[in-house]
Amino acid sequence: MNEAEFPRDGRPVDMYLDLLRVRMDSDDYQLLLEVVAPALRALDEQRPESIDFALDPQETQDLPQEIRDEAALVIATAVTGRLDNQLVEIQVDGTGPVRVVTDAVTASDPSRLAEIAGCIQQRQKDTEALRGIAAASGMPTDF
Repeated sequence: MNEAEFPRDGRPVDMYLDLLRVRMDSDDYQLLLEVVAPALRALDEQRPESIDFALDPQETQDLPQEIRDEAALVIATAVTGRLDNQLVEIQVDGTGPVRVVTDAVTASDPSRLAEIAGCIQQRQKDTEALRGIAAASGMPTDF
């Protein structure tokens, strides 16, 4: 679907949610809405400076993987305004598989996925280094 096919007053995320409402079991859809509602409200109030969202593991750990995946895709649609987002699982050395949402072109490009895996791995190394500094300084390390 291209942008010319969008209703003038419709947002891609609203269209995506309508499709999910029809496709999903109503209880699962309600769970999905509970998970994505805070992020969608935050995005309505202020657009993010950087596009880096993650679902809160504490709030979503008991949800079925399908609902977590759809929640990630709904938020990605709200952030990007695109309906071609895909969820892919990439292998990150030292971590294992990581699920990320990206556009369709990137999802089909192994070199780009390897680059993303490298960025994730570097971010994790940086986080561990910061935790070490925080611990040595007597500061909290639960960030």
